[in-house]
Amino acid sequence: MATAKRRAPKRGNGSARAASKKPTGLRQGLATYGDAGFSLFLRKAFIKAGGYSDDALDRPIVGITNTFSDYNPCHGNVPDLIEAVKRGVMLAGALPMVFPTVSIHESFSHPTSMFLRNLMAMDTEEMIRAQPMDSVVLIGGCDKTLPAQLMAAASADRPAVVLPVGPMLVGHFKGEVLGACTDCRRLWGQYRAGTFSEQDIEQVSERLAPTKGTCMVMGTASTMGCIVETLGMGLPGSGSIPATHSDRLRVAEASGKLAAEMAIKQGPKPSEIMTKGAFRNALTVLQAIGGSTNALVHLTAVARRLGIEIELEEFDAIGRKVPVLVDLKPSGDHYMEHFHWAGGNSRLMREIRTHLDEKCRTVASETLKQVIDAAEMVPGQTVIRTPKDPIKPTGGMAVLRGNLAPRGAVIKHAAASPALMTHTGRAVVFDSLEDLAARGDDPKLDVKADDILVLRNAGPKGAPGMPEAGSFPIPMKLARAGVKDMIRISDARMSGTAFGTIVLHIAPEAAVGGPLALVKTGDRITLDVPKRKIELLVSAKELAARRRTWKAPPPHPGSERGYTGLFHRTVLQADEGVDFDFLGPAPSSTAAK
Repeated sequence: MATAKRRAPKRGNGSARAASKKPTGLRQGLATYGDAGFSLFLRKAFIKAGGYSDDALDRPIVGITNTFSDYNPCHGNVPDLIEAVKRGVMLAGALPMVFPTVSIHESFSHPTSMFLRNLMAMDTEEMIRAQPMDSVVLIGGCDKTLPAQLMAAASADRPAVVLPVGPMLVGHFKGEVLGACTDCRRLWGQYRAGTFSEQDIEQVSERLAPTKGTCMVMGTASTMGCIVETLGMGLPGSGSIPATHSDRLRVAEASGKLAAEMAIKQGPKPSEIMTKGAFRNALTVLQAIGGSTNALVHLTAVARRLGIEIELEEFDAIGRKVPVLVDLKPSGDHYMEHFHWAGGNSRLMREIRTHLDEKCRTVASETLKQVIDAAEMVPGQTVIRTPKDPIKPTGGMAVLRGNLAPRGAVIKHAAASPALMTHTGRAVVFDSLEDLAARGDDPKLDVKADDILVLRNAGPKGAPGMPEAGSFPIPMKLARAGVKDMIRISDARMSGTAFGTIVLHIAPEAAVGGPLALVKTGDRITLDVPKRKIELLVSAKELAARRRTWKAPPPHPGSERGYTGLFHRTVLQADEGVDFDFLGPAPSSTAAK
C-alpha cells in the first residue's frame, strides 16, 4: 500500500517496473515508430515541455478524465474535483495526468443525450487505451456520462475508480422546496394548463437548479450514482454527497489516493469488480430506490461489454420481492441531500442485504458486506424506510410483455397512478415526435381522458437516439380540464425525474417493424401491470394484413454518413442496451494493453 512517504524508484531502465513483464507508467502503449527506445525518448522529450522531472515521470500514472464544459452546468464542480483527485494521487506517490473527453448534458444534446452516450463511451475507452496510465479516475454525473464511463471502463478493463460529481442542493419558491427536474415537469404542466403564470414560471426557472451538480431527485443521475456504489466501482457515499459540500472534495481526494494504490498494485480491474453478482445487486438496488428506467438500459449496455446478460424476467422477479424504501421524488417526497444525510446507499443496502450478494468486491478491496456493516445509522431518519414500512410494497419497476412488446417494455409503477394499473382504452396514435408536436395540443384532437396515448418512431433508430419523450404532455384541452395523468405508451425513454403511467422501451421499436408500428387510432389496448401484460386487442390475422402494407419510415437526414450513419447502421434495441452491435466484450488479450 502506497503512502505519502513512498520513495520513488530509480529512474531509467534499471527500475523494477521497467524490468517487469508488463510495461507500466510512461513505458506502456508506446507510439509505433519501429523503435521502442526512440518512442520512449520522444515521449519523455515532449512531456518534459510541461516541466516534469524524471522523478515525477518515473512514477505510476493515474489518468483523470476532465468532463468539464460550459455546456454542462451539472459538471460545474469538475475543476475542483480534479484538483482534489490530483492531491490524493500525489499523496499516494503517483503521477496524476488529466485528459479531456466528450461531455454530455441532458438538455444541451441534440437530438438527445442517449444518441451521444456511445460516442462518449468510445472516446473514453480509446483515450484510456491510447495514453499511458496504470489506472484512471472517471469523473462524471449528468445522466449519460456515468453510463458511458462504466461502459468504457468495462471495455478498456484498466483499474478504474468512478467519481460522480454529486447532486445539487434544493431550490425554494414561495415557501415550497423545488427539485430539478420532477418539479420542472410538474410546474410546466401547471403552466400549460393555465394555472401557473408567466411571471411565476420565469422565476421558477432561476430556482429549480440553484447550484452546480446533477438533479437532486432520484432521476437518472442520482440513480447511476447509487449504481456506481452498488457495483463497487466508487467509494461509499460518493454517489450522494452534495456537489457543493466539502465532503465531495474529500471523497475526490480519497478516490485519487485509491486510484494511485490501484496503479501500483495493477488492480483490481473492472472485470473483477463488475461481476454477474454485482449486476444483480445493482438491479436490486434499482428496484429499492425507485430509480430511473434509464438505468435498466444502461446496466444492460455495461454488462454486455463484459459478456454478462441482464435478464428482464429476473429484474421483474426482484421487483416483486424488494419494496421501494427510499422516500425521494418522483416516487416519494424528499431529495438527494436528505437521502445522503440519512445514511445514503450503504444504509439503503443494509435494509435489503438479505437480497444482495455481499461477497462481491469493491475497488477499495472491501467486500460489499464490509461496506454495509459500516453504514451510518442515523436515529429518527424517515427517508430510508424499512421493509416493514415501505414507500411501495414492491419494487419501482415492472417488465411487461404481450403482442405489443414481444421483447419487453418497462413501466415505473412506483411513480404511476394506481387507478390506471389495470385499464383498457382506445388508442390515440401519434406517428412521430413531429406529429405529436403538430397535433397534441390541437383543440380539435379526438381524445378523452380514458384513452391511451401512443407515440411511435421514437426509439433508438426511429427518433433517432431514443429521446426522453415517453412522458409527453397531456393534450392541452385535457390538461386544462384538470386531467393530470393518462396511460402513455411508446418506444422512447423518459426522464428518471418524471411521474406518470408511462409504458416505455417497447421492443422491438416501430421503426424496425415492431408491433407498435401496426397500431391504429381506435384500436383497443389493455394494460395489466399486476399480470405484467400489455396487449393490442387486434386479431393476429388483422395484424398480419397490416404488416404486409407497412413501410419503414424514410431515413433521417444525415444518416448516410459520419457518426449518425454509424448509429443507424449498428445501434441495438432497448432490451440489448442501445449499444452498438460491434462493441461486445473486448478480448482479454487486448483489453488492457
